[in-house]
Amino acid sequence: MTDNQSALQLDRTDQTPELAATYCGPLLMIESHIIDNRRQIEAWFREQWRRTPAPFYASVDLRNAGYKLGPVDTNLFPAGFNNLNHSFDPLVVHAIQSAVEHACPEARGMLIIPERHTRNLYYLESVATMADLFEMAGFETRIGSLEDIDAAQTFDLPSGRKLVQHPICRVGRRIEVDGFSPCTIVLNNDLSGGREEILEDIEQTVVPPTSLGWWNRSKFNHFSHYQSLSQELAELIDLDPWHLSPMILDCGQIDFMKREGEACLEQKVGEMLEAIQAKYDELEIKEKPFVVIKADAGTYGMGVMMAQSTDDVVGLNRKQRTRMAASKEGRGINRVLIQEGIYSFEQLGSNGHVAEPVLYMIDRHVVGGFYRVHTKKGQSENLNSPGAEFVPLPFTQPCVLPAPDASPDSDQNRLYCYGVVARLALLAAAREQQDLLGGEDEPA
Repeated sequence: MTDNQSALQLDRTDQTPELAATYCGPLLMIESHIIDNRRQIEAWFREQWRRTPAPFYASVDLRNAGYKLGPVDTNLFPAGFNNLNHSFDPLVVHAIQSAVEHACPEARGMLIIPERHTRNLYYLESVATMADLFEMAGFETRIGSLEDIDAAQTFDLPSGRKLVQHPICRVGRRIEVDGFSPCTIVLNNDLSGGREEILEDIEQTVVPPTSLGWWNRSKFNHFSHYQSLSQELAELIDLDPWHLSPMILDCGQIDFMKREGEACLEQKVGEMLEAIQAKYDELEIKEKPFVVIKADAGTYGMGVMMAQSTDDVVGLNRKQRTRMAASKEGRGINRVLIQEGIYSFEQLGSNGHVAEPVLYMIDRHVVGGFYRVHTKKGQSENLNSPGAEFVPLPFTQPCVLPAPDASPDSDQNRLYCYGVVARLALLAAAREQQDLLGGEDEPA
């Protein structure tokens, strides 16, 4: 993610973004189905979590088009904790205690291992916030470094805090920093560059497991799980699952630089656009369909392009092909996910900047979130890109609590609906985790 920049200073009130009046009717229908069936939904989630333990933590990017509310990305190594509403730190602390109890009940000390780009001060603000929250939860916490450093490094952060990163070392089957041997390793590095040898075959609990790194995950697999789960939940509440789930297609192997796989990409994009148009015609939606083509593995908004026709993916110029050929840490892109594009019709501030909600979860608990806002992007563009800024979600109380007596479109109910969709994506990640761990020992 790029959720490591400063919070946006917009002319705004503490309200959820405005949604264009044209789209309020369909959204009210979706929200009403969710609010009216909240008991069945919560009972369903309880049973699902009993069968499939949640990942340690995650963030989910949502898009709200009014007629469709769905996830577009799920990150299992989230940054951006510094952008959350700190009024709810007690909720976060409780969720951390629950997550650690599930992962390693005997834990007393925690070691956070962050990304390698340690010069990004806003990302380090997120890491420092994580460390503070773990300390408040009662765990002695240090921050390690996968970089080749000989001594601890101190960073002065924009908030005025100081962050100290320690060199880590391997002692037998344990990771230590300056003689501190923690019970649990909290990985905040998504391993886009592959597995780290120093983390292999250690006796300490690692959360999330290294198997969930982007070297091993597939967005197509994740959203396949999501589609299955959204179908099950939608049947429970008598709602067309399309309203909650983006369509997806897989295009197999592709090499943008060698122009291999372009015919498949053109064909699949055409099929997706036709399927979206058919649904739009059925529901009398006047917007123009678009698709998002993204690397099947990876984050930071890299390796992403939009298309409104097959012409957009035929004969890409060298600059376009280069941008789509590599993701974070220079990892080559050889598979892409073709995903139904979801417009973002939420607007924040007097200038109508496009916004999308990002929700954060620890264990199975929604603990907060923010609106990602981009002043230079449109309603069908990728907001997770340089220049994005962040406004904490204006919770008046945790969004796990709906307000049945209020309008379905009230702030609290809107945020509760966000939470339902985000937890559905988290559950898909739990299924994904179950698959990827295979024969490995799963956290208790």
